[in-house]
Amino acid sequence: MALDPALAARLKRNSDGLFSAVAQERSTGDVLMVAWMDDAALERTLATRKATYYSRSRREYWVKGETSGHTQYVHDARLDCDGDTVLLVVDQVGAACHTGNHSCFDTDSLPFGAEARPVDSAP
Repeated sequence: MALDPALAARLKRNSDGLFSAVAQERSTGDVLMVAWMDDAALERTLATRKATYYSRSRREYWVKGETSGHTQYVHDARLDCDGDTVLLVVDQVGAACHTGNHSCFDTDSLPFGAEARPVDSAP
């Protein structure tokens, strides 16, 4: 089975035929991780509801949790306005990050310069 041609036409891919995928936890709204997909990975994800990504380093597909048990069941999938990123809204079981953390984004906030102010802040 191939990705629906109308959907494939909406995708913008990089020179390797890939686009980014953001996994967001359905229950909390937390961003869990960012990975890469191609048309086949997206098609597999939509067909099975199991988040399937493409590993650039291993040059192969991987289903999240296939070896670790840390699965992602996909409830919703959306393209961004440019068609170069897909958002997967998932139920995460176990850690999403390869470090063993629940999210790849549970690190400290980066510091802003002393002159940087929030947009809604008065001078």
